[in-house]
Amino acid sequence: EFDMFITSAARLARRKQWYQRRVREICIAGESGGGYICTGACVMLAQNDESHLIKLAMPAIPMVDDYAFSDPGAMTLEERDSHTVMRQVWRMIAADMDQQAEDPLLFPGKASDEILAKFPPTILVEGEFDMFITSAARLARRLRRAGRLLEFVVFPGVTHHVCLWPAFR
Repeated sequence: EFDMFITSAARLARRKQWYQRRVREICIAGESGGGYICTGACVMLAQNDESHLIKLAMPAIPMVDDYAFSDPGAMTLEERDSHTVMRQVWRMIAADMDQQAEDPLLFPGKASDEILAKFPPTILVEGEFDMFITSAARLARRLRRAGRLLEFVVFPGVTHHVCLWPAFR
């Protein structure tokens, strides 16, 4: 999915005539699983030194790391309620969970500081009671330290459906 996502954006940006006029107008975004793809695309762009092709990345309520595999006793209620399902989701996404455990293309939140420093400018969107709030907050801090975070928006009082809820459209 990352390859297809990147290929489409990069193909547009590489067309010389189009590139000269519009390359700085491409924004990538996604919600939840789409936020995961968006963040993974940022990793791939950074690995390929192509982040300059994107003006803005805006992952919303993104899946970014393996926090679901940690101790549920330390999780928020929402994280604890979803951690079993999220473990299954990650196992379905991974080709080999053990082999890919540190791969930032599987878990974008595990990208090195050097890779994060190459991300496009990023706005992270979360809900206060989202099941990914801890992971997103940690990634936001790391992106801020790398100079790539424009804003970390947390909508107060809302859950995972922060971007799907009609009041926020």
